Amino acid sequence: MKAYPLRLTLPIATHIFGGELIKTRLGKAGLPDGRIAETWEVSDVEGMRATIKNGEYAGLSLHELTERYPDELVAKGWRGPHFPLLTKFIDGSGMLPVHLHANDEAAQRLEQQPNGKSEAWHILWAAPGATCLAGIKPGVGQQQLRAALLAQRYDEVMQRFPVKTGDTFYVPGGMLHSFGPDTLIYEIEQTSNIQQHAMPWRMEDGSEVPPQEREKNIDALLAELRPELTLTPQPGLKLEESSQITRLMCCAGPYFALERWRFSAGYDYSFNRARIISNLGEPLQITAAGESWTLEKAETLLLPAALGSVTFNGPGEILVGYVPDLDSEVNRPLRERGYDDATIARLGDVTDQLR
Repeated sequence: MKAYPLRLTLPIATHIFGGELIKTRLGKAGLPDGRIAETWEVSDVEGMRATIKNGEYAGLSLHELTERYPDELVAKGWRGPHFPLLTKFIDGSGMLPVHLHANDEAAQRLEQQPNGKSEAWHILWAAPGATCLAGIKPGVGQQQLRAALLAQRYDEVMQRFPVKTGDTFYVPGGMLHSFGPDTLIYEIEQTSNIQQHAMPWRMEDGSEVPPQEREKNIDALLAELRPELTLTPQPGLKLEESSQITRLMCCAGPYFALERWRFSAGYDYSFNRARIISNLGEPLQITAAGESWTLEKAETLLLPAALGSVTFNGPGEILVGYVPDLDSEVNRPLRERGYDDATIARLGDVTDQLR
């Protein structure tokens, strides 16, 4: 594989909870007029697959490139049915549906899918007083939960958390959740589009869900629910800090990790697994393999594993997403910074515990 930074086409969702925050507050250019709920920055989801826009592989889908070069694109020895990560900017101008995504076991058993969908939300902006719903209150039984969902009494049975700019929420597969209104997030997750939701309206257009269909939806949701799951909003753990750069580990688990970097000067970065780079600041110059690329504000590049290294010609502010080697890329460096295992575990699904 000829390794170079990959620019991808941008699948867009116009669900009813969206607005114009991705354009106006994030500053992403080139979007169509009208409501935008989600921009799928890197996607190998069937029906929303991205295509390579630049260089030798222009015109190939991300799926085709993943099948052709799994070792060089994703990581040495990696095999799977699709590129493993999905990333999005999401405009929660309105409230998202109360819904959940199956974990791997439930997705395979109940939905005949290769994997479920754990996800994490990194809060880019939230209005004062913004909140989210995530998880079930202790002691709530299934019948009480079902009745509350049917009656749309979500606060009766679900945990509500304040949402603050800069926090990250790790939402494991099987956790009931919603966020919005007045929230803008970056989401990183397993590659999947499965979900079960509890709402009396469809998120695509707001049309009514017939009562019998809605009851079936809620029963399917309850079959995939993991009521034991809990979360705590995380401010992040510093992985590296100097006069030139701050690297903050926002979340980490077996499926993905997300870092947020701020740097004041050039920074050389080496890696051996694919990296997704999303720019939160002004246009940024990236040098790799003797060539230079410009990453515009709110734009994303996919760096193939075989590329190996890049130089970010700062100053800049970026998000860096990847499938981690948990021991070498997360646990060990954070322990060396003085963090204990319980603190590190809270970056992911605390019911699984990082090992």
